[in-house]
Amino acid sequence: MKMVKRALMLVGILALLAVSAHLYAGWRVRAALLDAGMSARVSTCMARRMVRQLSFVQLLKLQALEGDKPTPGAWLRALREVDDPKVILVTTASAALCKVGIAR
Repeated sequence: MKMVKRALMLVGILALLAVSAHLYAGWRVRAALLDAGMSARVSTCMARRMVRQLSFVQLLKLQALEGDKPTPGAWLRALREVDDPKVILVTTASAALCKVGIAR
């Protein structure tokens, strides 16, 4: 019985860590987008979509986008450097859909 309790406790702790990492990633993505000059509405929308569709490792790759990017061309060049087609697709689609207002 002790073994079952320990196993359940371990599963609970791992689930809590996974949820916490997911929430933290969403917060970081939203904060980075806000710092980049996007509106709160677009940042929130994009962060939600990106965290839902990308893995934690892929979200970590997006840290390469942090920093000053004065033009859309600079953003696209930085995004290509991530070198992950899914990250590029999800990020650009999220930006377009959220900016236009199709996604929320």
